[in-house]
Amino acid sequence: MDQVAQVREKIDIVLLISEYIPLKKTGHNFKAPCPFHSEKTPSFVVSPERQIWHCFGCNRGGDCFSFLMNYENLEFPEALRMLAKKVGIELVQTPFQSGVSSKKEKIYTLNRLTAEFYHYVLTKHPAGKRAMSYLTKERGIDPKVLDTYMVGFAPTNGRALVSYLITKKKYTKEDLFDAGLAVQKMGGLRDFFVNRIIFSLFDHRGNVEGFSGRIIDPTTASGQVPKYVNTKETIVYHKGNVFFGLHRAKDEIKKQKWAIIMEGEFDVLSSFQSGISNAVAVKGTALTENQVNLIARFCEKVSLCFDTDSAGQEAVIRSLAAIEKKGLTTTVIISPNGKDPDEAIKTDEGAFKQAVKHDIPVYDYLLERFFSIIDANSVEGKKRLTEELLPVFNAIENEVIKEHYLKKLALALDTSYESVAKQAQRLVRREKDASVLPKINEKRPRKEILEEYLLGLILQYKKPKDPLEEILKKYPSFSFSIPAMEKIIENLALFVKEHEEFNSILFLKQLPPELFSVFDRCYLLPLPVFTNDEVHLEEILKIAKDAYVFSLHEQIKAISNDIKQQEKDGKDDLELLHKEFSRLTALLSDTQK
Repeated sequence: MDQVAQVREKIDIVLLISEYIPLKKTGHNFKAPCPFHSEKTPSFVVSPERQIWHCFGCNRGGDCFSFLMNYENLEFPEALRMLAKKVGIELVQTPFQSGVSSKKEKIYTLNRLTAEFYHYVLTKHPAGKRAMSYLTKERGIDPKVLDTYMVGFAPTNGRALVSYLITKKKYTKEDLFDAGLAVQKMGGLRDFFVNRIIFSLFDHRGNVEGFSGRIIDPTTASGQVPKYVNTKETIVYHKGNVFFGLHRAKDEIKKQKWAIIMEGEFDVLSSFQSGISNAVAVKGTALTENQVNLIARFCEKVSLCFDTDSAGQEAVIRSLAAIEKKGLTTTVIISPNGKDPDEAIKTDEGAFKQAVKHDIPVYDYLLERFFSIIDANSVEGKKRLTEELLPVFNAIENEVIKEHYLKKLALALDTSYESVAKQAQRLVRREKDASVLPKINEKRPRKEILEEYLLGLILQYKKPKDPLEEILKKYPSFSFSIPAMEKIIENLALFVKEHEEFNSILFLKQLPPELFSVFDRCYLLPLPVFTNDEVHLEEILKIAKDAYVFSLHEQIKAISNDIKQQEKDGKDDLELLHKEFSRLTALLSDTQK
């Protein structure tokens, strides 16, 4: 057995997936809402017997490797190494394998070396002395915290990193371009980051995805120099997917089931230094859907602690849609005595910690904020307040919570709940009317749905041999219209002749590999709960009849059309068509007896 197969054999897929999402046992299998698309009814199924998973909503599926690759956005070598480590298998790399490491892995290695290089420059090299003084003396950051978050400094000469990676580490300039670490400028290869404090951006697994570079003193820079510069998009770095500090905060977030979302790196460093270990920072002004999906893996509650300026407050509203979709409890932390958490902590650490303890439900915060800046007594003020708040409240997924805040808004506006609810509905209709996106009809043909359900019923029956015999006895000419399903049934008929008991693992050994995906889908298809085998068998025969009758109707319709066309064309060789028509109608008549 090769090492991939060894790892697959040792991994329990139910235990593996349970580490990421909660699974609920249903019959022989386990179910959960799919982690790869939004859904309210669970359609993600895991089979402990087959050691596979399949989602009937987005149609993804596979084994332990494919789950990890999809969930963690990994390439196969990364997933293999993670799972091998989990089950204690030491992978032996051949020269071929070691020579074809993925580009992503190479970039991760390059980024790790770069993070270590910049951190060394900041903490050990004379070139980082000014930056170190700024961070420790002017910003008050403990050197141990700088070590924890691998903060660094990019030297001013503009070639230090390039020289180190190419000359000493033997990387090529193409490697540096791929990682976003270098640019072609002034006739040569130059460092992308120059004269900036460097914040290493780790993913939750500890890989360095990219970097954020900040100028030391924004007040001395010209208007042409941006305060922050991030790594350009690469195959491993996407700004909207990253949190600063998640690799350090992850365990505490899991423990508390609570994440505090801040705007900047210094906010997180100061919070960590003051004992708040469940804080992370967004790389932008609002949470993206990908960031919400990521943080939702580790907690049930998020607190938005953005800057107190208008941009930070607007970011609260823009973040809500993605958070609501994920069903997270959301609150707001208002930084007292400062424009951001970093400043608030330096001004009065105790007051900030009290603010964290007394976080405010986000919709209460928004009500209070808008009523503090808009006059609710004027007609114009009432109009503005409903325009600002109703779209936010309309997006609340929980109808009970939505009604609660609509009632609070009505009370604050000194009007009836009915008028507020009516205006809210009017906005919903207006949004629907404004939508220009065409509706896509994703309905599958009824025949295909019937046959898939029938095959699932047969494969999941205790002894598939019994329903197969019953179906062929009642409907000798029955067959599946989908070739892959018909092939599976043909192989199943042969298998049950030789084996008294059905064993899916043994059956798959004789099934052509190209049929595996169809088999897996039907074998995991969610079925109704049957009180006993007799009820299950009755359902099989009922659906077999429905599928058979449906097929006969289709064939009769096709023959009728052929007869009409031939008569129209004046042809007289219709005898065979009429005979076939009579045969099919007779079969249809027999099914009604």
